[in-house]
Amino acid sequence: MNQEIIARAEKIIASKTGYIGNGMEGYCTLALIDENGYPSASTLTISKADGIKWITFLSGLGSNKAMRIKKCNRGSVCINSPKYNITLVGTLEVLTEPAIKKEMWQEPLGSMFSGPDDPQYCVIRFNTKRYNLFFDDGKSAEGVL
Repeated sequence: MNQEIIARAEKIIASKTGYIGNGMEGYCTLALIDENGYPSASTLTISKADGIKWITFLSGLGSNKAMRIKKCNRGSVCINSPKYNITLVGTLEVLTEPAIKKEMWQEPLGSMFSGPDDPQYCVIRFNTKRYNLFFDDGKSAEGVL
């Protein structure tokens, strides 16, 4: 039963990956702990994902997100609509390896960074530890990866 529900969640995540249409419609909420120890949430576009196992986002090394992850790497991702709620809890890492930055680069970032080699551009990778999935047909699943 959990595998069927996980597969549904993975399909939704895949549909929200990348820059969709003319804007950033494939977004989710990322919650981190701020410098004062409080939760802070922001919306981000999902760059790539491997089902519910990991999700990447694109950001800058000087961003609040990157700086907060360096201090506390625990966080949560939520993707929802009136038909579903996908909540993932796990850890984050800031990646700056040139090969990863090149692989994840998307053209809309050109307005913020000079290219995939820009030293301020980074990839944020969320690694799921546990999940809580709910669908409007009453099916749900929670567990640990």
